[in-house]
Amino acid sequence: MKKISFLIIIFITTFITAQESNQNQSDFDFGNGVSLSFEDGDYNFNINGFIKPTYVYNEMNSIVDGGTVNEINRQFKSKNSILEISGDAKKEKVSFSIMMDYSLSNPLLEAWIGYHPNKSVNIYFGQRNTFLNNREMILNEDVLQFTDRSLLSQNHTAGAGEEFGLFIETTFGEKFILSPKFAITSGDGRNSFGEDSRDSDLGGIKFGARLDLYPFGDFSKGNEGSVDLVGEQKLIMELGFAYSKNIGTSHRTGNGHGDIMFYDADGNNNLPDYEKIFVDLLLKYKGFSFLAEYADASASGLNETYTDTFNLLIPQQISEYLVLGSSYNLQLGYIFQNDIGIDFRYEFSTPEFTNEINNAYENSILQDFENMSLGISKYFDNNNLKIQVGVSSIKYFYGNEATIAELVCQIRL
Repeated sequence: MKKISFLIIIFITTFITAQESNQNQSDFDFGNGVSLSFEDGDYNFNINGFIKPTYVYNEMNSIVDGGTVNEINRQFKSKNSILEISGDAKKEKVSFSIMMDYSLSNPLLEAWIGYHPNKSVNIYFGQRNTFLNNREMILNEDVLQFTDRSLLSQNHTAGAGEEFGLFIETTFGEKFILSPKFAITSGDGRNSFGEDSRDSDLGGIKFGARLDLYPFGDFSKGNEGSVDLVGEQKLIMELGFAYSKNIGTSHRTGNGHGDIMFYDADGNNNLPDYEKIFVDLLLKYKGFSFLAEYADASASGLNETYTDTFNLLIPQQISEYLVLGSSYNLQLGYIFQNDIGIDFRYEFSTPEFTNEINNAYENSILQDFENMSLGISKYFDNNNLKIQVGVSSIKYFYGNEATIAELVCQIRL
């Protein structure tokens, strides 16, 4: 409590000092937080965040021993409680950001520094949201089209997009824009050094690249999400391709470490390589939006691999430890002039391993499913205040069914 009070005093003092100087400015803007500017804008500092209180209704019908078991769960929670502190020094061409989510037990999301040698090149080092995933996972939680991320995102990234490493982003062109990006990371996901700094990473590095094409120019400022909030007056399209390879993963999606272990015949660690491919298409025009995503994950380096000292891993068994196979996600939406949006989502998956009985290997992490979702959103002051209702119906091909309904209220400060 004393630390919080001390920080508040420092902040208020800085805020007042900024107002008294002709060269310094301070401002609060709903949705953009508190901004401080020094030396005629050469040095900038911002504090912002958002919260998403949520009510969740989850009904699951499971087939157990030839019968059906019905289970209903209701929950009030905060999906996100985000605080971000960021800044930049224009003369020095550097920037930084620290982002926390206090709805998580381990709240650190991002902590990085950036160097910007020119308008076309941005270099970041630290932990940040990677661009090596699908389009929806690149977006922050506050600009999601639905109450929750797609099952494609949840299955192929475990719902976590942050990684520690080196990130290079480039952009070329104006009317026809190419944006190549490259990354080398630890390959062990968010906060990959564990609770104790002596908890070292497992396996090797992860490397990958992404290419985004904008054949008709970029989206309008503030319209980077998957919905068309501003109503693009001409067709805008983004086509993206991403590839990554994780050298020795010990997590089901490569977004963590130490969750699974494999060994060679001598008992040494023998972790498989893990590759992911993403393809996505985003269209926007006069309130309409369309998003199509494809994801595929595969593993290699599994010869003579043991789950323990005595048991040799059989090929199909690897899908019990890693997400393997393909998923597809389609989203269609429209925002009316009264800022009410209606959205529809359809997605399905094709696991790498199936059987002849019901077209699904029941022990596979990635299950053979079909999901349909309907969402209604009301936007206030652009996206700064938002109320969303969503309903999803999920059917698994081995018989289980789930119905999920959510009510989300989002406030950006």
